[in-house]
Amino acid sequence: MNTQPRVFTDVFGAAKLGPVTLRNRIIKAATFEAATPNALVTDDLIKYHRLPAAGGVGMTTVAYCAVTPGGRTDGWQLWMRPEALPGLRRLTDAVHAEGAAISAQIGHAGPVANAKTNRAPALAPVRFFNPLSIRFARKAGLEDIRAVTAAHADAARLAIDAGFDAVEVHLGHNYLASSFLSPMLNRRTDEFGGSLENRAKVARGVVRAVRDAVDTHGAKQIAVTAKLTMTDGVRGGIPIDEALQTAKWLQDDGGLDAIELTAGSSLVNPMYLFHGDAPLREFAAAFKPPLSWGMRMTGTKFLREYPYREAYLLRHARQFRAELSMPLILLGGITNRETMDLAMAEGFDFVAMGRALLAEPDLINRIKADGDAHTVKALCTHCNKCMPTIYSHTRCVLTGAPDTLTV
Repeated sequence: MNTQPRVFTDVFGAAKLGPVTLRNRIIKAATFEAATPNALVTDDLIKYHRLPAAGGVGMTTVAYCAVTPGGRTDGWQLWMRPEALPGLRRLTDAVHAEGAAISAQIGHAGPVANAKTNRAPALAPVRFFNPLSIRFARKAGLEDIRAVTAAHADAARLAIDAGFDAVEVHLGHNYLASSFLSPMLNRRTDEFGGSLENRAKVARGVVRAVRDAVDTHGAKQIAVTAKLTMTDGVRGGIPIDEALQTAKWLQDDGGLDAIELTAGSSLVNPMYLFHGDAPLREFAAAFKPPLSWGMRMTGTKFLREYPYREAYLLRHARQFRAELSMPLILLGGITNRETMDLAMAEGFDFVAMGRALLAEPDLINRIKADGDAHTVKALCTHCNKCMPTIYSHTRCVLTGAPDTLTV
């Protein structure tokens, strides 16, 4: 149990994240940008991250840097390979020029991967049908697991060469590592199934491989974090007690500098991460028949609504803060100074923001300039209509950001 006394921390003070010093404790969370049509960095992607960097965040996170082409959620996403290196270097240079650090979220989408657009088979703990791609993911064999683990290490090395300050290993949302953690999705009977200790082998092995790669590749040291699902909010899925035990093992393994605590499942319960309105009509419009018809008829079962409130994941995250001593990043419903200060008072080391910064990339500078007045309130209404735009060009539909904003 964490018995260290809690000392109030200024969210705008400089902070160490492993070997990296951030100018403040505010992180732009990984949110898919839909700005890599050829699976390579574009000027749009650079602008997407330059804006919140210029707007004051301590670090921005590039979403879904897949470790293999088959590990993408869609075929137009970036995947980490030598061909991507020049563009990634332009991206990191642009963010550094604005005074912020930059992290690459690396991972394998597993059963969430779109085998159709990837033109590569998806992987899962057991054979699994993905209704979005209308394809089956095949059961991952031992060689598949070894290859994906090695690909994470290669991606971390490429991130170092590209100038990133950190990598975030994706262990959440029922992506590959998370799907192995889920009792509902992992019905294997071999060494990777059954007990939690067995189901956690993929997640722990991937983190260990990334840490070893980071520690031995070149002179530059970068931070290693992970995004971990506390619960996916479905019966038979990942329960909090098991996620907490996984987090304890990850802490004891010593491979991570921080854990970002998340929730929900891209496969079965995505709104448990986001909270707020469920944009069913907009999601249906983003797909072609028959998916659009299915979304309209049964979408309420998939897009369950959860009322929005500030710091809505704090209730779960407190249990992790009480039991862990390592740095933790609080995500979910952080849009104003009061909530940031609450996170610091509760003992969290960093806060991560997504939708509010999509609507207003300069929000952090405005909050900082406001000082103790606490009058700045985010424009984000949690309508979540930004979510379906990931299939075209990610943006806030209310403000037009990041398309229309300049810094």
